[in-house]
Amino acid sequence: MDIAGVSLGVMGSATMSQIDLAVLDNAMETDEAMGRGLLEMIDSAAMERSVNPAVGGNFDMRI
Repeated sequence: MDIAGVSLGVMGSATMSQIDLAVLDNAMETDEAMGRGLLEMIDSAAMERSVNPAVGGNFDMRI
């Protein structure tokens, strides 16, 4: 049995796991930021509707 080869394989898989976790953490932070931005947009739209409730109620369409 090649102890050095097994050791390198284990270290490589541990490094890949750390990289995978770092990428997942970055993706989760990005999703959280996008969610906060979406909530801010919803809040601003609700504010516009409360100030001017007729906005967006009708639209003209031509074909």
